[in-house]
Amino acid sequence: MHHQIVLGFFMLGLFTSVNGQQKYSGNSVLDCDQDDRDGPSPAFLYTCNGNRRACRAFLIFKSRPPYDSVPTISTLLSSDQEDVARINNVTRLTVFPTDKEVIVPVNCSCSGQYYRAISVFPIAGGKDTYFTVANDTYQGLSTCNSLKGANLHGEFELEGASELQVPLRCACPTRNQTVNGVRYLLTYSINWNDTLTGIGERFNASAEAILTENGFSEANPTIFPFTTILVPHISVPSSSQTTVTYQKQPSSPPPTYVSSRREPNKELYLGVGVAAGGLLVIVFTAFACFLWHKKRKAVVPQFRGQASRKLASPVDLRFEIASLEEILKVFVFEEIKKATQNFSSRNRIQGSVFRGAFSQETLAVKRVSRDVSNEVNILKKINHFNLIQLRGFCEFDSCFYLVFEYMSNGSLREWLSSSKSSGKTRTWSYRINIALDVANGLHYLHSFTKPAYVHKDINSSNILLNGDLRAKIANFGLARVARRETSSASLTIHPGGAQGYMPPECIEGGLVSSKTDVYSFGVMLLELITGKDAVILQDGREVLLSAAIASAMERENAETEILRSFIDPRLEHSGRVLAMRMVRLSLICLAHEPTRRPGMAEIAATLLKIQADLKAQEIQPSRLKLGKKK
Repeated sequence: MHHQIVLGFFMLGLFTSVNGQQKYSGNSVLDCDQDDRDGPSPAFLYTCNGNRRACRAFLIFKSRPPYDSVPTISTLLSSDQEDVARINNVTRLTVFPTDKEVIVPVNCSCSGQYYRAISVFPIAGGKDTYFTVANDTYQGLSTCNSLKGANLHGEFELEGASELQVPLRCACPTRNQTVNGVRYLLTYSINWNDTLTGIGERFNASAEAILTENGFSEANPTIFPFTTILVPHISVPSSSQTTVTYQKQPSSPPPTYVSSRREPNKELYLGVGVAAGGLLVIVFTAFACFLWHKKRKAVVPQFRGQASRKLASPVDLRFEIASLEEILKVFVFEEIKKATQNFSSRNRIQGSVFRGAFSQETLAVKRVSRDVSNEVNILKKINHFNLIQLRGFCEFDSCFYLVFEYMSNGSLREWLSSSKSSGKTRTWSYRINIALDVANGLHYLHSFTKPAYVHKDINSSNILLNGDLRAKIANFGLARVARRETSSASLTIHPGGAQGYMPPECIEGGLVSSKTDVYSFGVMLLELITGKDAVILQDGREVLLSAAIASAMERENAETEILRSFIDPRLEHSGRVLAMRMVRLSLICLAHEPTRRPGMAEIAATLLKIQADLKAQEIQPSRLKLGKKK
């Protein structure tokens, strides 16, 4: 009897009007064993029934790391980067807040009986399935069934695949819609707390139009998270219609039933309905099976071989960034004095840096007595999430006061040394993400600004962490323009930089290039791995951390010695094998010859692969547990 009730609710969610433009899939998209031999099925894609066989269409994608910038989202969905930036009213290097809705234009066309836009997804570590790619990585904008139809590999046998063809859900207006003024269709992925009324109000579409377009036969239908609906538009969607969609999960989860993931009884997938009044209706069983699928997050490198082919050229991007020079606020000294409580010791962050309570937010104020014109001129020209943001400045009584965004977790050096943050310092994922943030910031500085810059003072004290432990590069007092000669280096009389971080060519001959920052990054990476300072005590004398580890790597049983003597003992043991890959990456960055050091793009890609493998390793125990048959 219970199964009959569940099945009745399931059929109600799938029921559509035969007069609808398209058919809403309901939660049939969660079933990877559907077939379409008897005609097109909404569990695959949208039917090719429009007035045109090809058209411009739009998708809504929610920004989530690592797909949280214009380049990475454009690459993932095979959309033009310039189009994505323009329609969202941002630059081509914008990093979006987490869960920010991003409008993605795509070219939609008929293939057989379905509309689709094709994207290419590079497989990371062979741990993905069609289900996780469709519902996790692509947020329901593709389906498990359509992926099976577009690729030759089995659903759980993607280890040998290098990339997948990903059909994206899109559609073109029908003749009736065109007559009524509809020019575009937007594919929208349902969130937990969505209602059709709310979606219509945001996108200026009537509830009747949405009901008709998606084949609903009732005025107040049940809709399901991780499924999509089509929203008709008479004009191109606007970024003003998008929002940050914080996910609201049900307050109490439904009953859990465990089932083998390979058993064919696919009626045990999740079906969670979202009523128009915002109430969550739980209509399906086997929640554990679905949760396992959702937990397997697909993480792939941002830049990987041909998958990055749609990225704009560095020349184009540098030209765009050069035009983004900000007009900085000029603070009056009394405002600075009041915000810092007259530079009270209680407001001191460190040295000459103070916390200031300004009208709307907390900012950091740095007091310096030297000329800061070079630092200000650089900071007002750069615009990247992983570089500290200068809000304004003040000059008073031969001193300068630079006002920056406030970084609540202090410097990386402090965080690694602090016992108060020991819980998160034990987590490999945080440390790898910090390394990625710094690599991305340096990559931007070296390759996407005009002129390109060298920071010259990368060290753990100049890497600051915000409340979410996202890293930003600070202290541009030594930064300079990167010369573009054949040697990619220039001579400087005062190389500067912190002890233990400067490369030999800089110390011996004063040569500075982007590879100077790469060397310093290698030292900082060793600090992240070991938790130690760049200069350590060994046998009663000071030695460079990099020299000590390089020496240990030359001995027999080098890996055992490194893991025992150098890897931070607070770190989880589950990631210690990956730690050796990070050690090797850091030593490559520390190559004596600058030309043998990798560029920051290659470093970032390597770290992304390590991050992806760590995530796959973390979910392996869950997969094995749920895969056992009773």
